[in-house]
Amino acid sequence: MKVYVMSGCPDCTQIKEIAKTDARFTLIDIGESPLNLKEFLRLRDTHPAFDRVKERGTIGIPCFVQEDGDIVFSLNRLKNPPVLDATTDDVPTGAACSLDGKGC
Repeated sequence: MKVYVMSGCPDCTQIKEIAKTDARFTLIDIGESPLNLKEFLRLRDTHPAFDRVKERGTIGIPCFVQEDGDIVFSLNRLKNPPVLDATTDDVPTGAACSLDGKGC
């Protein structure tokens, strides 16, 4: 599954650690290239899953695009969530990134 993340996003830190050992995740860092950002923005601008995200003023990362096309924004909402172990359990997470500066 595609997972949109960004370096510096505290909510993405744990996802990046999990992706190192879970081959189901294909990380796409939206800050790494303009093409990645453009791909994410196209999805964000057109998919209804982002409606609430935009209302709250958040960015919508991490963003999980599941195999069936469903989009979720947290590990616990995945249809088949990864098993967290001691190496990922203690990785810090933060407030969701927001456009108003209150998150990351």
